[in-house]
Amino acid sequence: MKGVKEILKVFRVSEPVEISPLGSGHIHKTFKVTGEKKFVLQRVNKNVFTRPEIIASNNRTAFQYLKQHHPDYPFPQTIPDLNGNDLHYDDDGFPWRLYSLIENSFTIDEVSSEQEAFEAAKGFGQLTKSLNGVDVSLFQPTLDRFHDLAWRYQQFEEALHNAKPEVVRAAEKEIAQTKAFEFLVMEYNDLIKKGSLVLRIMHNDTKVNNILFDSISRKAACAIDLDTLMPGYFIYDLGDMVRTFVSPATEEEKDISKVVFRKSIYDALLKGYLFEMGNVLSEEEKKSIPFAGKMMTYIMELRMLADFLRGNTYYHVTYPEQNLVRARNQLRLLELIVAKV
Repeated sequence: MKGVKEILKVFRVSEPVEISPLGSGHIHKTFKVTGEKKFVLQRVNKNVFTRPEIIASNNRTAFQYLKQHHPDYPFPQTIPDLNGNDLHYDDDGFPWRLYSLIENSFTIDEVSSEQEAFEAAKGFGQLTKSLNGVDVSLFQPTLDRFHDLAWRYQQFEEALHNAKPEVVRAAEKEIAQTKAFEFLVMEYNDLIKKGSLVLRIMHNDTKVNNILFDSISRKAACAIDLDTLMPGYFIYDLGDMVRTFVSPATEEEKDISKVVFRKSIYDALLKGYLFEMGNVLSEEEKKSIPFAGKMMTYIMELRMLADFLRGNTYYHVTYPEQNLVRARNQLRLLELIVAKV
């Protein structure tokens, strides 16, 4: 941890401190720092987020808006280094950032109850609602076309065109199933063309472990992991909650019979989200609520299958067929959502 301690000095954190890994994320390296005060120190993955200064700018803009309009919202804001910068770059070019640890809070990695679904969805909705009114033009994308379904389908087609014949043969069934859902791309394009959706500042990565829960009340405290806080549509946030909340099986599950649709969890998360966003969304937007889960499950399936076809160049894998297993898993979930929502 020698290198970490050197980084901490740049943020005016002096020894003695205890440093331990924190969280279950796969993108950044995150540490809990315990000393006279408690902090979260994080090394940003510059290979995924190639323009980390945009993350810092977006977060600073959101923080300033919330400080003025919703000062009680506990928005995680970075502590500046000795030079007043939100990010400090190490000798290898990796940016580091420091936050105060929000005490008496915890995260969960999977939704096991209706109450958890309600609170987490309410927490993500509260963030969007609190930022409703901010000038969207002040924010830039941290990942270009991140949830652009039409573009993701195009990437899938390109990967299929360039894939090795033996790879295509291994995924024949999944490729056919994927093509059968192309109508969702048409529906997405139609929503965008008609202007049915309002561009807002969204979280864009609404897995349940990106919500901090209060240890005493068990209610949502605030949203965390704000690297993808940027312009988007509400269907992105709501859809990814549906995708990651409703099944007790993760996207890594090989036995797709374990992939199920828990209607009670779906109803709870929708209730929690609309508790905050019901008066924010337009009536036209509300018509696209059933589309949200379909769209985001499909987009992730497309990305996983495309990566398998390319030879596993993006997502980390521990065995060659892992991305194909993930795609198969998400296809089953998509079938269930289409049938039940």
